[in-house]
Amino acid sequence: MAKKRTKSKSKPTAANKKKVSLKPSKQNKIIFGSLLIVLSIALFFSFMSYYFTWQADQSLLSEFANRNAEAKNLLNKFGASVSHFFMYRGFGLASFAFPVLLAVTGLYLFLGLSGKGLVGKWIWGLLGVIWISVALGFFAIDQPLLGGLIGYEMNDFLQDYTGKIGVFLILVFVLMVILVRLFNFTPEGVANFFKKQRQQITSDFQKTVSVSDETNESEETSLDLSPEDNEPIKVDTYTHKKDIPPLKSEAGLDVNLPEEEEVDISLEVEKVEEEKEESDIKSEKLVKDFGEFDPKLELGNYKFPPLDLLEAHGASGGITINQEELEENKNRIVSTLKNYKIGIAQIKATIGPTVTLYEIVPEAGIRISKIKNLEDDIALSLAALGIRIIAPIPGKGTIGIEVPNKNATIVSMRSVIASNKFQKAEMELPIAFGKTISNETFVVDLAKMPHLLMAGATGQGKSVGLNAVITSLLYKKHPAEVKFVLVDPKKVELTLYNKIERHFLAKLPDSDDAIITDNTKVINTLNSLCIEMDNRYELLKTAMVRNIKEYNVKLKARKLNPNDGHKFLPYIVLVIDEFADLIMTAGKEVETPIARLAQLARAIGIHLIIATQRPSVNVITGIIKANFPARIAFRVTSKIDSRTILDAQGADQLIGRGDMLYTQGNDVTRLQCAFVDTPEVGKITDYIGSQRAYPEAHLLPEYVGEESGTGIDYDIADRDAMFREAAEVIVTAQQGSASLIQRKLKLGYNRAGRIIDQLEAAGIVGPFEGSKARQVLVPDIYSLEQLLENETK
Repeated sequence: MAKKRTKSKSKPTAANKKKVSLKPSKQNKIIFGSLLIVLSIALFFSFMSYYFTWQADQSLLSEFANRNAEAKNLLNKFGASVSHFFMYRGFGLASFAFPVLLAVTGLYLFLGLSGKGLVGKWIWGLLGVIWISVALGFFAIDQPLLGGLIGYEMNDFLQDYTGKIGVFLILVFVLMVILVRLFNFTPEGVANFFKKQRQQITSDFQKTVSVSDETNESEETSLDLSPEDNEPIKVDTYTHKKDIPPLKSEAGLDVNLPEEEEVDISLEVEKVEEEKEESDIKSEKLVKDFGEFDPKLELGNYKFPPLDLLEAHGASGGITINQEELEENKNRIVSTLKNYKIGIAQIKATIGPTVTLYEIVPEAGIRISKIKNLEDDIALSLAALGIRIIAPIPGKGTIGIEVPNKNATIVSMRSVIASNKFQKAEMELPIAFGKTISNETFVVDLAKMPHLLMAGATGQGKSVGLNAVITSLLYKKHPAEVKFVLVDPKKVELTLYNKIERHFLAKLPDSDDAIITDNTKVINTLNSLCIEMDNRYELLKTAMVRNIKEYNVKLKARKLNPNDGHKFLPYIVLVIDEFADLIMTAGKEVETPIARLAQLARAIGIHLIIATQRPSVNVITGIIKANFPARIAFRVTSKIDSRTILDAQGADQLIGRGDMLYTQGNDVTRLQCAFVDTPEVGKITDYIGSQRAYPEAHLLPEYVGEESGTGIDYDIADRDAMFREAAEVIVTAQQGSASLIQRKLKLGYNRAGRIIDQLEAAGIVGPFEGSKARQVLVPDIYSLEQLLENETK
């Protein structure tokens, strides 16, 4: 029964839709337009003929049905009847506007033009007909045919209430309305018109005067040179030379012979070369003798990793288009919006690897906020996770609805590396992140970002994103051009890059491993990078350049002397995999050098990439955000986290597995991150590591910590009066911290800090270890007493 009811309801609905549709087809528009054009021509000739034949046809108006009766009008009885109705009983001469309006309407329909302006033309046309009819009835009251019966009666009616002056004022006011609204009449326009006319008359007069003067001169010079006795005048001729003097005839008339044409003389411009400095002469000679300095020469046989090392993950067939899914989603979007009385004028789909973008154009009068508020309702109707509404799409007059595909396509790292956009990218540090919704490879320049903040929940693709960044640079840059400083608190994410330590990695001089896993070494490395930054700025200052690119160009041209400390400067990319862990353990000691690097290190080629799985405000602080305009957000759990990363919502609506949002301070772009698996990274590092390398990793400047009392030897006589009590407290608690001494002995912070330094110098506690408590080196009170007694001996 339910099925029968459904069918019985659906059939009438379809039939009703066909019946209710009043929109004319293209053929009907052409036919109707032709009819209106023909009718307008017939009316025009009828009206024209009426003024010559109306008296003769007056008696035939009542004999319209008589076939034998014939009117004098060009369109016979039809023309006589229609003309009598419009011209005599209607609006008089103003009725000629009706054929014009009908012809314009017919042309609009015949040519298929948009009829938006037709209503306005009819309104103004009818207003003009009434005004002309009343005006003719007012000024030509003795000629009723000119204004028609309507004009005569309306004029008579208005005069009964306002008199002739009132009717005249009404006509003037309506005329002013028509001129202002229809012809943009302004007093300034009238003044400018008369001003132009006056200027035109003046210029014409001046031209006339100048022409008459020239005519008089020509008449004077073209006099008859023969005297009355018809004897020819003898004129002395001169050889053609410059400055020919005027010839004088016997009659006393000056005659100028035509001057010789001037000879064009070519002008030779002698280029005066600027005087070169001695240093420039030397550098040019060195370049001529030895060629430009090549920083790649030491590893001249280095081979970039081939594409075969990367796997083509499901990219053989490209994106598969599921027409049924597209049609189903479209119908659900349209029906959902229709339920809330939101009409759609147009809808278009752009298919991407992970999501499909449906661009809709709402009907006029629909508020964008109304559609934006239906995000959850559309997600419910589509039964899909990750619906995101972009209202409006920047640069377009449409609203975007991103709907995840049922079968997502994996974007392989091989496909984006092999793309023409990446291979021909003229960038300093090109990075291929993945593909956009329109399936285009997305490539950006890390040197212009200049730093990148990456955040997202656990398992959503951050580590894969970091591998994609590093892989892009390994495929594009030579080991001499870029160095990586890798920080991996997890100790397992970036260990594969140990194999390319002597090619691409940078580390501290006293460090065994290039990949940093200890938080204490992270602090020292960051401070070492600050020293490197200051040293590089000093080199830029002496070289009189503004950035690393100009510096390296000048060095390659051999304009900088290596004996003065100048050397080729590679780009340094600092990658921190888990930033939240560093902030928790080290706090300000990490944030301060990172903020300093982010603020100043752009010009000298040090760039930061920071990733975290906890995008809270105490991790991504205001200082960090202010200096990281380029940000990537993978899927997060809440809208608050999304706002923390991007300053906008949307990251909470992603579907995970590499689905991400990228922003560089303006628009937010949705991307599918390229997938590079761990075995692929292993193949790339094996290939690079097997080649000839530098003797060691790139060494950063040495940094000695200043926060601890290491190396400071305190004299026993200068020890604090409470030194022994503090030592007993520390040894008893087996916890070496200044705060413990403060609490137990009720001392101030500065005094407790000095006692801790004295305890370190005495060998009772270990060195400073960041936010951790110092290690206590004395196991018990007995050992402490023996240590102190030995010091006094």
